[in-house]
Amino acid sequence: MGENTLKRELTNRHVLMIALGGVIGTGLFMSSGFTIHEAGPGGALAAYIWGGFVMYLTMLCLGELAVRMPDAGSYQSYAAKYISPSAGYVVGWMSWLNWAVTIGLELITVSLLMERWFPHVQTWIWCIIFAVLLFAINALSTRSFAEVEFWFAGIKVITIIAFILVGGAVMFGLLHLHGKPAPMFTNFTEHGGLFPKGLGAIVVTMIAVNFSFQGTELVGITAGESKEPEITIPKAIKNTVWRILIFFILSIFILSALFPWKKAGLVESPFVEVFDGIGIPYAADIMNFVIITAVLSVANSGLYATSRMLWSMSRKGMISPAFGKLNKRGVPMLALTVSMAVGCLSLLSGVYAKDTVYLWLLSIAGFGAVFIWLSISVSNLLGRKQFLREGGKVEELKYKTPLYPIVPILAIILNSAVIVSLAFIPEQRISLYCGIPFMIACFLYYKFAGEKRMHGIQQQAGTEINPSYKSL
Repeated sequence: MGENTLKRELTNRHVLMIALGGVIGTGLFMSSGFTIHEAGPGGALAAYIWGGFVMYLTMLCLGELAVRMPDAGSYQSYAAKYISPSAGYVVGWMSWLNWAVTIGLELITVSLLMERWFPHVQTWIWCIIFAVLLFAINALSTRSFAEVEFWFAGIKVITIIAFILVGGAVMFGLLHLHGKPAPMFTNFTEHGGLFPKGLGAIVVTMIAVNFSFQGTELVGITAGESKEPEITIPKAIKNTVWRILIFFILSIFILSALFPWKKAGLVESPFVEVFDGIGIPYAADIMNFVIITAVLSVANSGLYATSRMLWSMSRKGMISPAFGKLNKRGVPMLALTVSMAVGCLSLLSGVYAKDTVYLWLLSIAGFGAVFIWLSISVSNLLGRKQFLREGGKVEELKYKTPLYPIVPILAIILNSAVIVSLAFIPEQRISLYCGIPFMIACFLYYKFAGEKRMHGIQQQAGTEINPSYKSL
């Protein structure tokens, strides 16, 4: 066993692509047409712009925290240090569960996509094959995970750029979709205009859109294994935000122009429809391959995030020290193994309890994603104040959240608004019914067992609890 410290093997290109890979997935490639169908062309654009703005504010908050305190525990560590240890405990488990469930959901999705080419092979076989593949990639080394994620994300980025160029050419008549004339801007003005279902439809879709931007926060986790976090993290946040916004908003704009909103939600994948409609051979098969890489990319990032979260919590005495051990390649193998095992357990819920456990886990994951963004905003607000109280100066910060405290306060308000809005949407309300009790259970466990355990483990190790850690 080597030194029990994560190796700093991630370069700027790795961090950038990990952040992109965690965000760009089936939400854009498959569900974007449905968003347009539900909110109309103007409503879909407004929802994505709004969701992107919330993401931007949250990432500005994360940037200051990650550069000042690069830690693989990221937002869990910041919540524990600047809010309270119990808050950090809850955030850690919400994040871990969020990504562990996501791994299972993505494996189910990729197995269903493989049915297109291998209809007679049972889906569980593909789940096992890809689970073993992802585990091996992550177990080999941090760098092997990053290199695979770099190429996974690269395939997605190239596909989106190609779609924007081809779709733009169709929109303005340089190419023709199914031999029809160029739509130009007619689908923005006809069929009910920009907001055919009213402004209220934006609220419903905005929640799903906000979820689709989740994954950018993985930049914070990579800070613990970045070579030069003070350089790579600000660059990655800046480049990730504007690239995601351009990719998502331009894609939605072109899709809205090419398809009447009533038709947009009826096609299997609007990306397939465009490539296939202008006569590109094997368009559906090409897009099926791209979507498979997109899904595997998200699962790959999720497995990395869950293992590092368990490692970080173990190092702080919040869970068993066994999860904090690294092998000679700098990989937390027990944390990786348990994360993959729980991710695979969620596959069973997709097979045997589609209408109950599966939905509950999915709801907790969605709720947890927004909750994590909220914790990042609060940690930034309180963290800067504590830094100044301890004698630090703003000029000493290598990366500063701009317009402090306006940015973190606005991020807190907007992320809280998303959570509150769930109570007024019947289809989304179950996320509160599942998410809030889970949070309360984590908090109670920490107060009655975890806190005492943490003190005991840290005393055994001869360390002291950070004096800034104060219980609620």
